[in-house]
Amino acid sequence: MTATLDAPATPGTAAGGRPVRVTVAFALGLLLLAGLSLWHLTQGTARLGLGELLSALAPGNSASDDRAEAVAVLVASRAPRLAAALLVGLAVGVAGAVLQSVARNPLTSPDTLAVNAGAYVSVVAVAASGVALPFGLRGVIAFLGGLAASALVLLVARGGAAGPTRLILAGSAIALALNALTIVLLMLFQQNTVGLFAWGSGTTVQSGARQVTMAAPVVVLGVLAVLLLAHRLDVLGLGDDPARVLGVGVRRTRVLAVVLAVLLAATAVTVAGPIGFVGLCAPVIARLAARRAPGLGNHLVLLPFAGLVGAVVVVLADVLLRLFVPVDKVISVPTGVLTTLAGAVVLVRLARRIRDGGPAAAPARGASGTVRSRRWVVLVAVVLGVLTVGALVAALLLGDRLVLLGDVVNWWRGASGREVTFVLDQRWPRVLAGLLGGAALALAGAIVQAVCRNPLAEPSLLGVTPGASLGAVAVALLIPGIGIWPVMGVATLTALGTFALVYWLAAGRGLSSDRIVLVGIGTSTGAVALTTLVIVVAQPWNTNLALTWLAGSTYGRSLAQLAPVALALLIALPLTVAGARTLDLVALDEDVPRVLGVPLGRARLGFLTLAAVLTAAAAGAVGALGFVGLVAPHAARALVGAQHRRAVPVAVALGAVLVSVADTLGRTVIAPSQLAAGLMTAMIGAPYFIWLLWRARVR
Repeated sequence: MTATLDAPATPGTAAGGRPVRVTVAFALGLLLLAGLSLWHLTQGTARLGLGELLSALAPGNSASDDRAEAVAVLVASRAPRLAAALLVGLAVGVAGAVLQSVARNPLTSPDTLAVNAGAYVSVVAVAASGVALPFGLRGVIAFLGGLAASALVLLVARGGAAGPTRLILAGSAIALALNALTIVLLMLFQQNTVGLFAWGSGTTVQSGARQVTMAAPVVVLGVLAVLLLAHRLDVLGLGDDPARVLGVGVRRTRVLAVVLAVLLAATAVTVAGPIGFVGLCAPVIARLAARRAPGLGNHLVLLPFAGLVGAVVVVLADVLLRLFVPVDKVISVPTGVLTTLAGAVVLVRLARRIRDGGPAAAPARGASGTVRSRRWVVLVAVVLGVLTVGALVAALLLGDRLVLLGDVVNWWRGASGREVTFVLDQRWPRVLAGLLGGAALALAGAIVQAVCRNPLAEPSLLGVTPGASLGAVAVALLIPGIGIWPVMGVATLTALGTFALVYWLAAGRGLSSDRIVLVGIGTSTGAVALTTLVIVVAQPWNTNLALTWLAGSTYGRSLAQLAPVALALLIALPLTVAGARTLDLVALDEDVPRVLGVPLGRARLGFLTLAAVLTAAAAGAVGALGFVGLVAPHAARALVGAQHRRAVPVAVALGAVLVSVADTLGRTVIAPSQLAAGLMTAMIGAPYFIWLLWRARVR
């Protein structure tokens, strides 16, 4: 495929020369890694300076108490942690370099292909079942989960042939689905999954060296097997047709390379959890170094150098973490938070350099652009009206306490009993929150998909929902008991601030749909990492509160708290319907709107601002609820066609029904316990989304 990013392309076979520069690059990397490793060993709760460290390591010293204590600290804690950092960095760095070469895309990594998400959810599922598996079997399960996730991403993105944006969108959306399933398991099986929330961001903390010792042979064999494919990867970098002419089996090479890369990434996850974006940063740095030392372009040299850089990145992140985080909290803070933040910066930087156009910038036609008759549209409107009323009534009747329709009528007239009055007074605001929040998210999703010209886009992938979550979780945990209005206010401000940052970064070299999506994904990743950092630093023992918000919930809502989302809908829905014709043109391409006199930049900014306000308001009502802004607009286009004059109202109604039904099921299926509404929307939306990805793969 044609390179779409101004980033180092996959090197070809120009391995000749300047071996001196290659040697210097490796020497500098090894020296840096050695210095960081020594520094790493001196850090910890027990004071152990460089002198004590060297004395403990030196043979033949007398067995003093101080030396015995230093040796015990090294053997039991610090050396295993350093070994884990080195092993994980090597494995993920090599895996990322292989995946980037196979996809010929510098944005590819175990994170963006959902490998880490698949491996993580597999490990959590095993833990939730209560079955204690040995390390080796956990590694096999993580490998199978990561392989299945990456295979699905590559399948729906046609191996990257549909362009980098589609590949990253497919990976991010599938990772979103898997992470939602992970949160379901963490919330339902809290006793069996204690500690796995922080582990899910990647931590090098080890209890002894057993895991590292068992994983090391797998990583070494995996790296050696990848090096055997080095020449094939060099030839593959020339393109599929030249590779076939030169006798390389393209499909076989790709499959084998991906399997080996997933094996390395899954092994790293089993040891330290999914340490984020090392597989993106390390190969990018290695390819940048290859510009200075051309001999690094050969995969036989590039792959181990990427592994070396990966080890440097992980050890450096661990050193910085223990340098700046208080000693009493450093154990609970995942190393992956820092690597994810670094990876988010790299992803945004690469995204800002993307060229306009390309295969991924195709118009966001729905399940089909079918033109529906007026009679059909009226029928759909009537059915949706009935469904909305039915969802409203069912939501009022069902829950941990069954209420009869006559009780609702009496309550409405003010003549119900005390118990019924109490139940419905508590339930009514939740019902309205679900309807309004779902409608707002669906409207925001319809706008985002049209502006980005991609049916896989949604507000949470543009940083708005993660930004709102960061603000809300930070305020709720750092200032306990502050009340809902300050939480909602901060959530709205951080959501709008995140959107402003995305728009500013994306508009740096001329605004394009692809760039908005990729910058949004990078910014979202950074916001999620910061949210995890706030949770594990502020109240590591109280992750359930944060998980409830992150999953999306209507719990504890009051009518006064719904004013922002109601006001946002009251303003945004008429404006969007009135501007439906402009939205149709914006969704076409870059040229037609300009020819017809549409100010494309201003139109994008206006519509995306509406989407940001709607998402922030909805987050205050239902939390960080996913999939609604993805599924409802697409289903609406499938029902009534792609014209936004028709699709927008239908999407709003579908979103309201979806969240209302999800909230009702969450309050009913395991009553008196409850499932957050966002978990139910994930369970409902994920299968539909997988089907959507499968159908869209041929476009």
